[in-house]
Amino acid sequence: MRTPSASDPARSALMKRVRQSRTGAEEAVAAALRLAGLHYRRNAKGLPGAPDFVNRSRRWALFVNGCFWHHHKNCRRGTIPKQNNAFWLEKFTANRARDARKAKALRALGFRVAILWECEALDPPRLKARASRLAERWGREQLDGPR
Repeated sequence: MRTPSASDPARSALMKRVRQSRTGAEEAVAAALRLAGLHYRRNAKGLPGAPDFVNRSRRWALFVNGCFWHHHKNCRRGTIPKQNNAFWLEKFTANRARDARKAKALRALGFRVAILWECEALDPPRLKARASRLAERWGREQLDGPR
């Protein structure tokens, strides 16, 4: 995959401002997980893919994927740039393949894995509902033991 040249200083400055952790979507998810009663650690570097949120004792991991960078299908944020289209298509394909490999590696270690999209995280009612469903599924062990 050939990376486009970073000859444009304005483009370079713009790309440097793109956050990789503690994004607005991640902060919203963190708050929703706390409200749902789920305990977690952030950005577990020792696990495949360094999940955004993880609970090692309960064996769950959650990735918060940006709709653009991970090319969320059927989402208005998951667009493909018109300039250098072939590069972006290849990049998005590689990103999605890497995401699948990391989730598979986590599952092989016994983790339950979920992906929450940026568009879900930035929609408070959707996020609250999703966090509640995850807490019900992942937090059940706290109440009545392992199943």
